[in-house]
Amino acid sequence: MAETDKDDLISIIEEDDRDEDIPAVLPLMPVRDVVIFTDMLLPLFVGRERSVKAVEEAVARDGFLLLVTQKDPATEDPKADEIFSVGTVGRILRMIKLPDGRLKALVQGVAKAKVIRYIRKRSWYKVKIEEIREIPIEKKDLDLETEALMRNVREASEKILTLRGEMTSDVSTILESIEDPGRLADLVASNLRLKVNESQMILELVDSAERLRKVNELLSREVDLSAMQAKIQSDVKDEISKSQRDYFLREQVRAIHRELGEMDEKALEIEEYKKKIKRARMPKEAKEEAGKQLKRLDQMHPDAAESSIVRTYLDWLTDLPWKKSTRDILDIPGAKKVLNREHYGLDKVKDRILEYLSVRKLNPEMKGPILCFVGPPGVGKTSLGRAIAKAMKRKFIRISLGGVRDEAEIRGHRRTYIGALPGRILQGLKQCATHNPVFMMDEIDKLGSDFRGDPSSALLEALDPEQNDTFSDHYINLPFDLSRVMFILTANMTDTIPSALLDRMEVIRLSGYTEEEKMAIAEKHLIPRQIKENGLKPRQISISSPALQQIISEYTAEAGVRNLEREAGTLCRKVARKIADGEKGPFHITRSNIQKYLGVPRYYPEMDQEESQVGLSTGLAWTEVGGEVLYIEISLIAGKGEVIITGQIGEVMQESARAALTYARANLRKFGVDENFFDNQDVHIHIPAGAIPKDGPSAGIAMATALLSAITDRPVDKYVAMTGEITLRGRVLPIGGLKEKALGALRGGIKTVIIPEKNRKDLTEIPANVRRRLTFIPVRHMDEVLPVAIEGIEEGPPKKATRRKKAKK
Repeated sequence: MAETDKDDLISIIEEDDRDEDIPAVLPLMPVRDVVIFTDMLLPLFVGRERSVKAVEEAVARDGFLLLVTQKDPATEDPKADEIFSVGTVGRILRMIKLPDGRLKALVQGVAKAKVIRYIRKRSWYKVKIEEIREIPIEKKDLDLETEALMRNVREASEKILTLRGEMTSDVSTILESIEDPGRLADLVASNLRLKVNESQMILELVDSAERLRKVNELLSREVDLSAMQAKIQSDVKDEISKSQRDYFLREQVRAIHRELGEMDEKALEIEEYKKKIKRARMPKEAKEEAGKQLKRLDQMHPDAAESSIVRTYLDWLTDLPWKKSTRDILDIPGAKKVLNREHYGLDKVKDRILEYLSVRKLNPEMKGPILCFVGPPGVGKTSLGRAIAKAMKRKFIRISLGGVRDEAEIRGHRRTYIGALPGRILQGLKQCATHNPVFMMDEIDKLGSDFRGDPSSALLEALDPEQNDTFSDHYINLPFDLSRVMFILTANMTDTIPSALLDRMEVIRLSGYTEEEKMAIAEKHLIPRQIKENGLKPRQISISSPALQQIISEYTAEAGVRNLEREAGTLCRKVARKIADGEKGPFHITRSNIQKYLGVPRYYPEMDQEESQVGLSTGLAWTEVGGEVLYIEISLIAGKGEVIITGQIGEVMQESARAALTYARANLRKFGVDENFFDNQDVHIHIPAGAIPKDGPSAGIAMATALLSAITDRPVDKYVAMTGEITLRGRVLPIGGLKEKALGALRGGIKTVIIPEKNRKDLTEIPANVRRRLTFIPVRHMDEVLPVAIEGIEEGPPKKATRRKKAKK
C-alpha cells in the first residue's frame, strides 16, 4: 500500500495482473445483508474495527480476503458460530481510507471457499480454508435441458430488467456471452433481489446445473412479483393522474364561478347545511356534533364514499324535531265531545284521557303518560288513539310491533353499517315533524326476540318517563327528549309482555261490548261508514233494529265489532250490486229478508242444551277475545272408581276437577248417597270443543255442581252459569275477568250468574244495563251454590235416602 496524500489519508492499491494462487490461510471479514458470488465486483464500506483490521491485513499481504455472510444482520460483533461456513474469496482491487476511520474497498469475487477452522479470533478473524472448485462445462458438452434452462434464465432476466426499466443492449450482450451455466447462475443470482438465506443456499450449491435450476425457480417468482408491482404502479399512476386532472378541472370551475359571482355546488351545499343546523334549534351537544360532521364533509372529496354517509347523518340531525311541537288544545269539554263523538262507551278510558288533559292544563311541564290499552280484538283500541290525538289537536303516529324481532328496529343501526337508519321511534318523530305527538305502538304483546336482540328490552328506556328525556338511538348517538311524547300501547293480553316493560305502563283494560252497545256503535258509526265506502246514499238502504239485532246475535260472536262491520259491508255490497243492475231502491233489510243477503245464521244465541240436564253445568271462561260460556259434562259409568278427564284441558283445570271430585266424595253422606258409591263407578269429566285448549281454576264450582248433579240425579238449571275456584272443603275462591265473563254469559242466554263473594267489588265495572239483565249471586261456599244451580236439591240429606231408590220411584 502506497501513501499518496497524508492530508486526505487516502491509500490506493492497484491490482497487479498476475494470476496468483489463493493462500490456504486468509483473513475473514463477515458481511451483512449481501451474499457475494464469484466474479462479482462491488464496493464495500468497512466500519467495524474487526473488519477494518481484516482488510488491512489482507492488503498488507497479497490482497486476498474471505468474505462470508453473517446469519443475523443485526448482530454487531458476530461470533464464529453466527457466520456461515461457505463464502467467497475476494481480491481487494482498490482501497480508500476515509477521514472518519472507515474504509472503502472495491472487491472482486475470485472463488468459492469453505471455512475449515478458525486460526485467529481475537482482534480479527483468520481462518484456514478449502477452495471449492467447479469443473467448467464446455458448450459442446451441454445437454438439451441445461441449454433450455439457460435460455429461460436469459429471457426471464431480460423481462425483469425491462419491467424495472433497466434493460440495455450491453446487458443483453453480457447475458448472451456467458456460456457456462454456473457463471450464468451466479451472475443472475447476484443481481436478483433475494433474501440472504436464498442467496446463501444458491452459493452453497456446487453442481452448476442444479444451481441454475434453482435460480430459474426464483427468477420465475421474481418475474411474477415484478409484473404485479409494475401493474400496481401503473394503476396508481393512472388514478393519481385522473385525480389530479379532476382536481384541476374542479378548481378551474370554482375560479370561473368566483369570477361570475356565483358559488359552486359544494359551497352551496355547505351553506345550506349551516342554515338547516341553525333552523333546527338543536341542543348544544347535537349542534357541536353537527358542526363537526359538516367540517368533515367540507374537507372531503365530493365523490368520496363516506361523504354520502355524512350527508345522510346531517339530513337526519337537521330534520329531527328537536324543539318543534304542536300546541295542545286544553279544552276539556271540547275534548269530551270529540271522544264521545268518535267512540261509544269506554267511559273509563275517556275519563283517564280527560284527567291527563286537566293535569296538563294546570302543569304544562308534566311528562307524557305511558298508557297501555289491553282488550280483545275489535273493541277500538287503535281508533281510540286517533281520537285522543284529535281531541288534543296533536299529530298521530302509529307503528305495529307485531313480529318485530330485531332490536335495531327500535334503537336503530350503528352508522358504520351500510344502509344504517335510526329506529322506528325517531323515524316516526321525523315523519310527524313534532316532538310531542300521540305515538301508538300496536301489538306490544306480540314482540319476539332472537339472535338480533330483544326489542322489548330496547323499549325499556323509551317507555320510562324517568329516563326517556335522554333517549339514545344507535344511529344518532345523541340524547333525544321523548318525555313530551304521549305513548299509547295496545295488546290483547298482558301475559306475554315482559314484567319490566309492563311495570312502566299504566294498563287500562277494555272489555267487550254488550249487545246494546254494539247496536249503538253500528247505528252511529259502522253502518254510515260502510254506506259511504260502498258508494251508496243513506236513502238507498235502511236496516231495521230487529234485523241489526239478529246480525249481532246470529251472524257474529265476538267481543268487538270488527265482524259486525264486515257483515254491514256485505249488506251494502249486495245493495250496491242490485242498484248497479238497474233495480230501483230504496232497499229495506228486515228480519224476514236478512237471510237473502247474509245466508243462514252461523251462531245461535240460545243454550246448546234445550232443557236442564243431569250432569251438565255451565261455567264461564275468559279468553283474549272476550268471555264465553263453558259447558261441563259428567257421566257416571260402571267401573272401579277411576277418573277420566277429556277435552284438552290444562294441568290447573285437571287439578280443579280432582278437587271437585274430592269434595263430592267427602260429602256423599250429606246428600244422602252411600259412601261406597264410587267403588263401582267411574267418573268421566268432559268439556266440549275438544280442539280448543282450556286451562284455569275458575271452573271448579261448575265441575263440582255437575258432579253432584250426576250423583244425585238432579238436573242443573240451564239458565244458571257459575265461576269460581273450589277448595277441598267447598270454599269458593275469587277469579279474574268477571266483566268479560258476564258479557259472555249475556251473549249465551244466561240469566243468573253465581260468583265468589270476594268478586262482589268487581260488579261496579260491569255496565248497568248488563247488571239489569243478569242476576249476580255472590257465594262463599258450595252449600250456597247447589240450591241455586241444582233444581230440587236441599241443604242436608234429601227426603229420599239414596239415588237408587229415587230412580226406581
